[in-house]
Amino acid sequence: MPDILWPLFQQNRDLLHDLPELGARVIERWAKYKYGVRLMVMVIPQTFGGRLNFNPHLHILVSGGGLRESEGRWVTPLAFEKDKLMHMWRHAVITHLRNAVRAKELVSDFSDERLKTILTAQYERWWSIDIDQFASKEHFLRYGGRYIRRSPIPEYRIVKISDSEVHFWIKDKRLKRRVTIRCSSEEFVTALAEHVPDRYEHSIRYFGLLAPGSKAQLSVGLFALVGQQKRPRPRQLGWRFLLRRDFGVDPLIDRFGQEMQWVGRLPPVRDGVVDCQPVT
Repeated sequence: MPDILWPLFQQNRDLLHDLPELGARVIERWAKYKYGVRLMVMVIPQTFGGRLNFNPHLHILVSGGGLRESEGRWVTPLAFEKDKLMHMWRHAVITHLRNAVRAKELVSDFSDERLKTILTAQYERWWSIDIDQFASKEHFLRYGGRYIRRSPIPEYRIVKISDSEVHFWIKDKRLKRRVTIRCSSEEFVTALAEHVPDRYEHSIRYFGLLAPGSKAQLSVGLFALVGQQKRPRPRQLGWRFLLRRDFGVDPLIDRFGQEMQWVGRLPPVRDGVVDCQPVT
């Protein structure tokens, strides 16, 4: 979406949380109208750009085929129309913001009249969206894994940290080279804090055939339609095993080389005093 709209979602986190559903519904409506099918849709919301600026956007992973329920068959391939989807996405976002302005639910530094002018101007301009295809399941997993619960800035991009400043580099697309950014420690922490997900907000959301209700009812039939066998859920790896495998450290070995055992939990502190209870 245009950068002039970014501060609106920065100041209105409830509207920011609505973006994944808006994006998913746009694609679902297009697929239903164009092909009469339901899709598998996963949405990964992201709020940061390369400069740690607040840049809300969506990474939407969509199945290359869809279920035509009226015929009970899987339809593939689907040709996604970039211009049509852009117009629908633009309409969905601007309408959502206009409704918030009308309901007096939008916090902004602009007046209502100025907001209406901005929204009208952005509704009439071209928006940038990108559509690409995955070459394999590995490509799909690597792409999705890059954006789920990732840090807004990787450690290797941080060049220097002092008591008062932080230096990090970015890729300047206009200059086509690396550029070092300098900011105060307070500015750096403030920028990072803006991208911390709100409590109970998921890093990935599922819609269409992957929505929890639909997945439980249709997953067996979908695998049969595409001629694949549903694999069992992988065994969950324990946190102790992962720490030993990835970092070579056993968290349950104390400084004397003895293995620690779970014996109990202390109750919360009340009025500065811990109510101790015997543990067996």
